[in-house]
Amino acid sequence: MYYKMKLEDKVRVPPLRLGEDIETVVMDVLQEQLEGSIDKNIGIFIAVTKILGIGEGDIIPGDGAVFYSVEFEAIVLRLAQQEVIEGIVVETTSFGSFVSLGPIDAMLHVSQISDDFISYDEKNGRLVCQETKRQISVGDGLRARIVSLSLSEREPRESKIGLTMRQSGLGTEQWLADEAEKEKSSHGE
Repeated sequence: MYYKMKLEDKVRVPPLRLGEDIETVVMDVLQEQLEGSIDKNIGIFIAVTKILGIGEGDIIPGDGAVFYSVEFEAIVLRLAQQEVIEGIVVETTSFGSFVSLGPIDAMLHVSQISDDFISYDEKNGRLVCQETKRQISVGDGLRARIVSLSLSEREPRESKIGLTMRQSGLGTEQWLADEAEKEKSSHGE
């Protein structure tokens, strides 16, 4: 889930930028350092949106920079085990699909898609359920549950997120629409 958070940090303003507008410099430094990074306690930083306050600067002997205490707002994505998320399929392979959750991709393994046997249609780049003929293709929106979560602060690209769609209420947008239609017709509506 996405959160708008109020945070505090120390920001190092390099000596070459001391003559510039301090708020602009602090925003640049925060955006460069935080956006796209992961903090296990906070989440995945999407954007630093606003500087709320800048404290007095501290000078450390031997370093020409000034260190400022800064209060700011940021948008973060905080994922949790068993959370239901929505994403878009960005790649299909013989072993599953990669799903974009915004700033990070997750893996939906073929064993977690359906109880059906699933084959990979390499020519059309899609996964096909043999019995139900349901398909997953690049560009499909889907709803899934997070079943494994391993975020790496040092190497965000090495983070691993595993998904499942093997529960009711989960699947591609088309699958969910088909289920709703089937439910509606079974009630005589």
